[in-house]
Order: sequence, then structure tokens, then C-alpha cells
Amino acid sequence: MTSFDNKAFFQELEKRQDWVNEYILQPRFVNRFQPEDVQSAVTAYIRYGGKRLRPAILMFSCGAVGGDEKRAIPAAAAVEIFHTWTLVHDDIIDRDSIRRGSPTVHVLQANRSRDGRSGFKLENAEAQHYGISISILTGDIQHGWGISMMTELTSRNGIDPQVTLDLIDELDTKVLNTLVEGEVLDIQFSYRDIDSLTPEMIEDMLWKKTGALYEFCGRAGASIGLGEKDRELIDEVSSFASKCGTAFQLQDDILGLIGKQTALGKPIGSDLREGKRTLIVYDAYQNSTDAEKEKLMSVLGNPNAAEWEIQEIIGLLKKKGGIDEVKARAQELIKQAMGHLARLPDNHYKKLLAQWAEFMILREF
Repeated sequence: MTSFDNKAFFQELEKRQDWVNEYILQPRFVNRFQPEDVQSAVTAYIRYGGKRLRPAILMFSCGAVGGDEKRAIPAAAAVEIFHTWTLVHDDIIDRDSIRRGSPTVHVLQANRSRDGRSGFKLENAEAQHYGISISILTGDIQHGWGISMMTELTSRNGIDPQVTLDLIDELDTKVLNTLVEGEVLDIQFSYRDIDSLTPEMIEDMLWKKTGALYEFCGRAGASIGLGEKDRELIDEVSSFASKCGTAFQLQDDILGLIGKQTALGKPIGSDLREGKRTLIVYDAYQNSTDAEKEKLMSVLGNPNAAEWEIQEIIGLLKKKGGIDEVKARAQELIKQAMGHLARLPDNHYKKLLAQWAEFMILREF
């Protein structure tokens, strides 16, 4: 692995964050969204911040194969918005109240309906239902917005129309269906006996939830940079991004247990309360005594678990090696991913891709 230069890498990342944010928040887009509750909801997570890792790899991939990364900005912005609508819906599914340190969209809109900002005042269940309703519609708008942005690769930046059509088709069929499948499996797994699962099943679910969109970002960036040339090189870049995406989710699961809430912007231990069958939980469960398994299962999936119970289970997961096992697996995936960069020309962007990969498992937020 390359030597990770924290400061220099973050400067590169922030530069692309600024490009993507500027593109997304143009008045010509934002002013489309009415009434005010819809506009505040559609733009909320973009304004909250975020790492913009998906846009970054898309642009790095474009530059790494010799393309002009700025021509890829519409696609980079599109995948960020595409990712954002999945977060909005995911937060409803997971009953999360915090995203990036601020209220999730359904909570934000419920609050607006309670305090009169929506033009009326609702209470209790009606306010909650209003918040969820606006959030569902928000995700619908963001989905369409992301696809519309992709068309600007051609209409504004002159990318071959066939490349743009192929990317739109892949994003809104293969990637969309894979993401939804992964989300459904994640929900279903939380109701299944852990012994009925395998590490391969869990990792496949994680790839479908997260890795598939990262894979698309690598493919999209390389395709924009190369056009229809050198499909094998495009496949190498997308395979690199795919493995990094799964490693990212594994690191996310680790940080969800031992990270810092202020850095993560969401409560520590929420995956346990939601009953998530992560690889950490699976590995620790397999190495636990019957009494420890019973204790683990009494907390896993219990939304009312006390904080001390959550901390006790986190201690058990550490003790049984689940966290260490998953760390090792994430590192192995990044090592495999690096092998896919071998065919890329040696340039600044190739180094950025390597640093981006390391960041996926070194990050603390």
C-alpha cells in the first residue's frame, strides 16, 4: 500500500466536494423543488455535508485513465444524489433520527410540521406520518434528479451519447435493483436465526447494499475517460472500486460500534438495536458460549436496549474477536483491490485512487 498522506488527500477530496456541491446546489436545480418543505428535504443531506467518496472515486477514475475529470462532474453529482435518495429511504427503514449529526429527513419534516414551518401544526402520530410521507416523496424526486443530471454528460459536456445512455441504463436497472436487493436482504436477515446465515451470504448482502454503487462509480469514471476504448481497463477500475466498496461497509460496521458519535454523526450501537446481522456479530456469535449467545440475542434487535447493555455487547464483540476478524477482512479486500490498479498508467490520479482505497479502512468517520 502507498504511504497515506492525510492532509494532502483531504485537500484533494475537499476540492472535489466543492465542485460537486456547487454543481448540485445551482439555483436552476434547487428552484425546481416546491413547496418549501420539499426543497428543504431534497437538499438537506447535501447541505449537512458528507465525504463525497463516490463522486471522488468517479472523478479520480476518469483522470486515472487519461480523461478530463471535470467533464465527469455531472455523473459525480448524479451518483451523490442517487446515493442520497437511498439514505433518505434507508433512514425511514432503520428508524434513524440522526444523519451527519443532524435530524434525518423524516424527523426534520415532522419537526417542521410540529412547529408551524410547514404552514400548519401537527402533533404526535400525524406529525410522524407527515415526515415519513415527505421523505418518501423526497427520495422519489432525488432519484429522478440524479438520472436527469446524467444526461448533462452529453448535453453540456459533450460526452459520447452512447456512453451516457449505457451509464444511465446500468445505473437505473442493474445498480438500482442490486441496491434494493441488498437492502431487502439486510432487512430479512435481521429476522433470521444467525445460524441460518454464512459469512459469504452476509458479505454478498453488504456488496449489494454498498459495493455495487462504488463499482458503478469506478466504471462510470473510466468509461467517461476512455469512451468505448479498452473495456478491459474499465473492468479493472470497476473491480477495484467494487472491492473497496465492500471494505468501506465493513469499516462502517466497525465504526458503528467503536467509533466516535461526534465524528460519525449517528448514534453508536444503532446497528445492534436494529438487529443488523453484521459480520462482526456473526463472527463473535460463533465464538461465544451459550450464555453469551443468549445475552447477545437479548440485546440484538431490541430498540429499547439500555446504553449499558449496548456497551456490554460491544465489549463482548471485542472480546470474541469479531471486530478484529472484520478489520482483517477489510484489509484483505483493499489488498486485492490494489492489484486491479496495475494496468493503470502511473500518474497523480492513480496515486489518489490508492490513497482513497486506504482511506476506506483507515477513516474514523
